Amino acid sequence: MASLDKTLTIQQANQEFFRQFNGSSEDICGRNFRDVVHPSVQQPLMRQLLNLLEGKHQRFVTPVIAVGPSAESAFTVPLTAVAVRGVLPDTTAILVMMPTAGDAEQTPVMPRRKKILSSMDARILEGIAAGVSTIPLAASLYLSRQGVEYHVTCLLRKLKVPNRAALVSRAYSLGVLKVGTWPPQVVDGFVK
Repeated sequence: MASLDKTLTIQQANQEFFRQFNGSSEDICGRNFRDVVHPSVQQPLMRQLLNLLEGKHQRFVTPVIAVGPSAESAFTVPLTAVAVRGVLPDTTAILVMMPTAGDAEQTPVMPRRKKILSSMDARILEGIAAGVSTIPLAASLYLSRQGVEYHVTCLLRKLKVPNRAALVSRAYSLGVLKVGTWPPQVVDGFVK
């Protein structure tokens, strides 16, 4: 369990929360909650947390991909967030509860890879995910049709998939593409 302030910074947490992320209060407290979740779930989760602060909802439950001290220690866990209103009208905090391994089954996820795409690969992946065909994509990126096809082939090899549909699916599952945005956007942490 952890308590967040209005800026979604972790103010305090219990020992189980620290143990879950293999850290101490000095390591965890003072960090933004965004830092302990996978990039693929950051935007929709932050939106839900802000809705709590604005009073649009009192609580929500959602599965999240939490990230431990290293990218290899990512795991899926159910998260419950509750808005806690203070006596003063402007005092609101969020209480976040994430069960530990003993309370719920934590599902390991694929480790987050860093810097796997060039800037051009990222723009082409975004175009493919948006459904843009080769010729318009080539024109918008000032490439030839063959240049786009070359980059697509390289992306298929990098992500080890047979076609464009599988490429987009794999990119979302790895957290390379941001969830909940349109047009699709590549997470900056994956671009060289």
